[in-house]
Amino acid sequence: MKSLIKYGFLPLLLLFAAGSAALYGWYAIEKPYQGFANEGVFVTIPKGASQRGAARILRKNGVIRSAWAFEFYARRHPKRTLEAGDYYFDRAVSGKDVFWKLANGQVYVQPFTVREGDTMFDIARNLEQAKFMTADEFLRAANNPGLVHDLAPTAQTLEGFLYPATYQLPRRPAPTELTARMVEKFREEWHQLDSPAGDPAGLAQGRPVLSIVTLASLVERETPKPEERPLVAGVFENRLKRRMLLQCDPTVIYALQRVGAYNDSLSSKDLKLDSPYNTYEHGGLPPGPIGNPGAVSLKAAIEPAKTDYLYFVANTQGGHFFSATLEEHNRNVARYRRLLAGLPADPPPPPVTARKKAGQKKPAHHTRKRNVATRHHRGVQ
Repeated sequence: MKSLIKYGFLPLLLLFAAGSAALYGWYAIEKPYQGFANEGVFVTIPKGASQRGAARILRKNGVIRSAWAFEFYARRHPKRTLEAGDYYFDRAVSGKDVFWKLANGQVYVQPFTVREGDTMFDIARNLEQAKFMTADEFLRAANNPGLVHDLAPTAQTLEGFLYPATYQLPRRPAPTELTARMVEKFREEWHQLDSPAGDPAGLAQGRPVLSIVTLASLVERETPKPEERPLVAGVFENRLKRRMLLQCDPTVIYALQRVGAYNDSLSSKDLKLDSPYNTYEHGGLPPGPIGNPGAVSLKAAIEPAKTDYLYFVANTQGGHFFSATLEEHNRNVARYRRLLAGLPADPPPPPVTARKKAGQKKPAHHTRKRNVATRHHRGVQ
């Protein structure tokens, strides 16, 4: 009897225990499990975590039933490593599915969009509102121009090189990694624009990258209409060649933003602001971009329209009236003001009788022509 227990029952007991463990391991890895709250749970797998360490973190957060079953399954796939990062679980899944989610690096991401023309201050504010990071954290990274010194040695910040696009961001992105991604996206787009097929010399033809990006940022902020951007770039180029002040409203807005003084409107006092970015007071381009232009504006700055236009003013439809002379520009300003008042852009022709009287000779007298506007920009007159 003792012999039976010693040599028969014990092996059976061990076999039963092994079978039970195998069955539980199969159940733990194959069947969905949710030991966390209904609203879901974030789990962070740190860099360098082992399979055992990751399994314990997942078990502690209620994502898997068994840490040892998960580790055993992971060891059966030695060629696959678990990727570090933030993972979000909003429903019950099997331990096997959890493993492959980590092995495939399906980290939690959210889309974040940088719009064309956004300044680094706009981006910082939007990042903070979306709770990715504080505005100050992003601005500290954006104020370091080291990432673009090979392209633009005199750049003071990364403004202009934070390319507008939609980025998939992890839960807590590092500010420096984010700016690096944005600059890398700029480089990709710049290479395509400046080196089109069949033109190895590029379109920029030796012009400083910073000057082109700065001009593109002015164009981007001046008009929302893509078809107008080469014309706007052409106006600015013509004014620069003639050493005329650019008188671009968005440069004043940017100057005010830099000192935290912009309140969503411009006054005549603002136009006298002492800032190198104020193109009403200082000639030439501002010292750097005033926003982050997209591909259309960059292309317009690389290839401005060949035109004799020197002025433009808003037409209240999102576009502009363009003109080559001050006299024509003053007429366009009058049209703009009529549109603002709810009137047709051009006044109706006078009655026939009035036209006949106008043809009669009248005593000569002197008149003084009033310069109704000298600025080319839209908005402030």
